[in-house]
Amino acid sequence: MAIRRILIANRGEIAVRIIRTCEALGIETVLCVSEADRNSLGAQMATRAVCIGPASPARSYLSMETVMQAAIGYHCDAIHPGYGFLSERAEMAKMCEDEAVIFIGPTASQIEAVGDKLRARSEAIAADVPVVPGGPVETPEDARKLAEEIGAPLLIKAVGGGGGRGMKLVENLKDLNSTMDMASAEAGAAFGDARVYIERYVEHGRHIEVQLLGDGAGRVIHLGERDCSVQRRYQKLVEETPAPHLPPATREKLLDAAVRFAERLHYRGAGTVEFLYDVARDEFYFLEMNARIQVEHPVTEMVSGVDLIAQQIAIAADEGLRVTQEEIGLNGAAIECRINAEDPANGFMPSPGTVTSVQWPEGEGIRVDTHIVEGASIPPFYDSMIAKIIAHGPDRATALARLRGALERTRIDGIATNLAFQQEVLAEPEFAAGGVDTGFLARKLQKEPA
Repeated sequence: MAIRRILIANRGEIAVRIIRTCEALGIETVLCVSEADRNSLGAQMATRAVCIGPASPARSYLSMETVMQAAIGYHCDAIHPGYGFLSERAEMAKMCEDEAVIFIGPTASQIEAVGDKLRARSEAIAADVPVVPGGPVETPEDARKLAEEIGAPLLIKAVGGGGGRGMKLVENLKDLNSTMDMASAEAGAAFGDARVYIERYVEHGRHIEVQLLGDGAGRVIHLGERDCSVQRRYQKLVEETPAPHLPPATREKLLDAAVRFAERLHYRGAGTVEFLYDVARDEFYFLEMNARIQVEHPVTEMVSGVDLIAQQIAIAADEGLRVTQEEIGLNGAAIECRINAEDPANGFMPSPGTVTSVQWPEGEGIRVDTHIVEGASIPPFYDSMIAKIIAHGPDRATALARLRGALERTRIDGIATNLAFQQEVLAEPEFAAGGVDTGFLARKLQKEPA
């Protein structure tokens, strides 16, 4: 089915990103906006903007019925959910299936298969993909028994979601029950599902993920891996591709495992399989699959030359994959910094307000994905990320030098941001050497508080 008009059920930089590809493809866009986003850059760029409710996400961007009414009312062929909000809600995909509106993403059943972390773990085992030692627990007695088998330290994780919510580290088993209670309460509040499970904690682990595209009929290709180990409280701050110093044989095994997992699901659309790489053991374990476009997708686009949003739209329109695995060429290296409206000097507190002036960098190999222009308002109701600055080069050293220069040329006035903090991160000798683990940023902050 030809897609001529897409309803974008999202906001911020990803809304602008989707609009740009739609413009290139000659597709009309209808952008959902809350009252707080009426004057956003996305609202000005879309073919049409429609207000779907007040600023509160629960009453606008998370309202499935309102989004669907807008899609039907404005005769949209498809809905693109972006990331976050409704992008991984199986109910939204099911509603689209029932209303004959194309959901640009996986099927409802595929979202359900990977959204439940325990079920996803079972699918990984069935696909012969290694998982971290651990498993589900239903009672304190189950937890105690499993924890003693695994040994401390260990992680308690939420079954119903990710992003670090409901995730707790247990360093001493005497704290197991109280930490489980906290994790369960946090998971229940964040995802409406208080179930948790236990996994072995890998002290020196790297977060490595694989970008995939699937046609929904069993054909899956990969577009290489990304290293997302620079994290603060499980929130990614810097992402890059390829993963530095990953042994070639391990890389091949990891890519094959990701494809194998998605093939088992007959996965449709763009998705990412995330792994924990145990540096000491040179082993990797399945973490989860994100059934959507990722925030960090531009680094993959920079080295592959593939427009992942265009691929998503083509797959949703039943055109299948437009590229073969053999046609995917990964050239050079790319690194991305997330720029957030937050104040590192004040505990990384969000910094809403008005951007009085802004200057984004330009130059060879530089890309900026943002919705922020001079006079833009940053409401306090949403995620604090306001831009992604990406640098590409023939090798990592060149990409890093270009990114450092790009951050130096960036100016954002009127609000506090993490721009200077990101410059400090890139200047760290350990980061420059490549291959940092997920504890890198915590060690830096402990040594030199922001």
